[in-house]
Amino acid sequence: QVQLVESGGGLVQAGGSLRLSCAASGRTFSSATMGWFRQAPGKEREFVGGIRWDPTIILYSDSVKGRFTISRDSAKNTVYLQMNSLKPDDTAVYYCAGKSQRIYTAQAMSFGGSYDYWGQGTQVTVSS
Repeated sequence: QVQLVESGGGLVQAGGSLRLSCAASGRTFSSATMGWFRQAPGKEREFVGGIRWDPTIILYSDSVKGRFTISRDSAKNTVYLQMNSLKPDDTAVYYCAGKSQRIYTAQAMSFGGSYDYWGQGTQVTVSS
């Protein structure tokens, strides 16, 4: 069974940065897709970005493009979400999600139902 564990959330002032980590255990994926989603109180879950490897493709939502960066450390089986220039609107619980196979389309990568595994979430709060 695969487990995804997020870390790195916290409280930061607007304009600051945080780096979230998502460590996968229980299985290593030679070809996989990982996604980051977030959910703010009273709002629906929102796709933030995703990374698919073999070959590597990285996608971002328009709301975070240019501010957030997704990367992967295959040796550590960990995916990162570097968040810069944070805004109060970025406040949410952030979740990583995983699938052990490639997700081929951008539309599917942005859809939570495409993923088989989810982390427990980590709170990010951006103060104004």
